Amino acid sequence: MQRTVLVFAPHNDDEVLGAGGTLSKLAKAGYSISVCEVTSGPSSEKLQKEAKAAHEMLGVSHSLFLNLPACELDSMSKPQMNSAFCRVVADVKPEIVLIPHYGDMHLDHRWVAEGAMVAVRPLAAPFVKKVLAYETLSETEWNTPSANNAFIPNVWVDISGELDSKIKAMERYRSQLHEFPHPRSLKAIKALAEYRGSTIGAEAAEAFMLIRDIL
Repeated sequence: MQRTVLVFAPHNDDEVLGAGGTLSKLAKAGYSISVCEVTSGPSSEKLQKEAKAAHEMLGVSHSLFLNLPACELDSMSKPQMNSAFCRVVADVKPEIVLIPHYGDMHLDHRWVAEGAMVAVRPLAAPFVKKVLAYETLSETEWNTPSANNAFIPNVWVDISGELDSKIKAMERYRSQLHEFPHPRSLKAIKALAEYRGSTIGAEAAEAFMLIRDIL
């Protein structure tokens, strides 16, 4: 049976920023990758086109768009939002789930992390064996420093062979790219990957916080 991965991305491009290299590596290893883009805004049609192009570059199998309101998730009914996440998890039946870091600056990231954790509860989704939180440039590093908000990585994925694919995938998100020193620039993305790589003696890496791992 093909192994499956599901990524929850609060906004279009979060999946590339946080886990683009990892997704490319897992796709090459034969995993089926599904990316769930949670929110959409006024330029949703353009962003979805960019997302599909980026996903194709990474080897993503399925691109899902919930079209929930960007920057307004905190005003939604929690049962309604959680039900949408539960349906996605039930349909995909992933073995590995990647979610945004709960302590990110943007509240959409927090609500998505919270809703995703509801959807992957062990009794409801026993097929989920691993849950990891990824970091997102311009969100993870910008929040108020506290124990609750800190991103403390304890899992690294060597993406030395996939950094080029991650950069090319981000180039597909033309509407979201900025010039350095903006964190959502190609230079900053590469710099973070190289920094994370140096932690483990690799050319490039992506870092995660392990939330659950069932052996």
